[in-house]
Amino acid sequence: MTTQAQDPADHRAGPREWLGLFVLTLPTILLALDATVLNLAVPHLSADLKPSSTELLWTIDIYGFMIAGFLVTMGTLGDRIGRRRLLMIGALGFGLASILAAKSTSPEMLIAARALLGITGATLMPSTLALISNMFKDPRQRGVAISVWVTCFSVGTAVGPVLGGALLQRFWWGSVFLLAVPVMAVLLVAAPLLLPEYKNTQAGRIDLTSVMLSLVTVLPVIYGIKRLAEHGPDALAATTILAGAAFGVVFALRQRKLADPLLDLRLFANRAFSAALLVLLLGLGLMGGLYLFITQYLQLVAGLTPITAGLWLLPAAATLIAASSLTPAITRRVRPGYVLGGALSLSVLGYALITQVDSTHGLPLLVTGFVLIYTGISPMMALGTDLVVGSAPLDKAGSAAAMSETGMEFGIALGIAGLGSVVTAAYRDEIGDALPKDLPEPAAGIARDTLAGADAIAADLPGPIAAHVLEQAREAFTSGLNLAGGIAGAIVAMLAVTAIVLLRHVPSSGGPDKETGKATPTREPATAGDSH
Repeated sequence: MTTQAQDPADHRAGPREWLGLFVLTLPTILLALDATVLNLAVPHLSADLKPSSTELLWTIDIYGFMIAGFLVTMGTLGDRIGRRRLLMIGALGFGLASILAAKSTSPEMLIAARALLGITGATLMPSTLALISNMFKDPRQRGVAISVWVTCFSVGTAVGPVLGGALLQRFWWGSVFLLAVPVMAVLLVAAPLLLPEYKNTQAGRIDLTSVMLSLVTVLPVIYGIKRLAEHGPDALAATTILAGAAFGVVFALRQRKLADPLLDLRLFANRAFSAALLVLLLGLGLMGGLYLFITQYLQLVAGLTPITAGLWLLPAAATLIAASSLTPAITRRVRPGYVLGGALSLSVLGYALITQVDSTHGLPLLVTGFVLIYTGISPMMALGTDLVVGSAPLDKAGSAAAMSETGMEFGIALGIAGLGSVVTAAYRDEIGDALPKDLPEPAAGIARDTLAGADAIAADLPGPIAAHVLEQAREAFTSGLNLAGGIAGAIVAMLAVTAIVLLRHVPSSGGPDKETGKATPTREPATAGDSH
């Protein structure tokens, strides 16, 4: 069955679609929760399972690796076998993997469970976004729906530390994984009742060679970037990144030759798609990179507990939620390029405030700056995602959604690696000879490495020496944070100009087409597909 190009204004969503949107927000909230609660559980599971440092690192990282590696495959697979079907398969798998993670009795078992969570999690986000694209064909309604989706992701990020901390105070570490089980059960019951099915019946079989090439492209690059952030430049990081890039070239060449490619590179010919993807990659990457060091400042410099640190982050999350809700109304009157440019400019002001934070009384200024950053980031997440998904033909929505998610994963990895290198270099340069001369060299080496190391050794030092070590380490770390804020602000300022220039042609969602007088959709007409 071929889907004809139709006027989106004639197909406005009704109550069933809005109820279906609620169902689609469930995995969105859950994945945001899952990304935050594990860090809180690390001390508890470490005491129980006693993983080595390498095993602990893989426990944390394997989830993100698997999501990033399988997003493109899963997005395209949903276009072929059915987006609702893939969502339900993923929900069932995610629930079972969550039980396996909660019941893990060894580090190896937990790492395997986390890998399964990453693979099944890769089915959820592209499926939810692609189904939103199916259910909300009207550009205005789609913009509202994606803003709700972004808002729910923000809610999950905001409540994750607080909810995780509360669970860990009353239950064992595995309880944070069991949050997924009732959520996925509700999704499995409600999805057949409220969500439509869509698949492209004219697409060919998935090319398994392309699947393998996509994995050996993404996984080595992500690994190399993470290693770069943790250990600095070394041969292994360079080798894996270059190997991934080489496989990426082979992957791209193969896609150009296939009649039914795993990733349709023609999507990048759409300027709105490419520009929005660039804004998402860099904007979210810089924010994600800085977020890691802001949470460290709250706990290791300001001395807050995880729950208290989470509460200090709530104002930023609240403004993100509010800005996400207001974005659709603003874009009915203002072109997306100008909205993005203005919002990113607001983030620049927040980054500027971060450059002025000190190590003793910087908490209010830090939180204010982060509120401004989040306020500016929110329209970028909502509009950027809408432009990426909305610019693609309907039968390519799953692939476009996967590209959006992959861009976010790469961006955050790049942000952590890039800003992490800045903060680490500044920290080591400033702390240099500031440590006490009589501090034993092994302890001094640990303190020079990271702020967490300095905090750990201080517990075993005499009071005055410990206080001096902590003071110097906190000042050095804050200097690195200041520098990272300045660099991020400068890049985001250029990104704001880029958004205005490259997206100025995209009309507001309420902007009338000169010939029809109706709102102009950004989506290209679908050429083939089968909707049920």
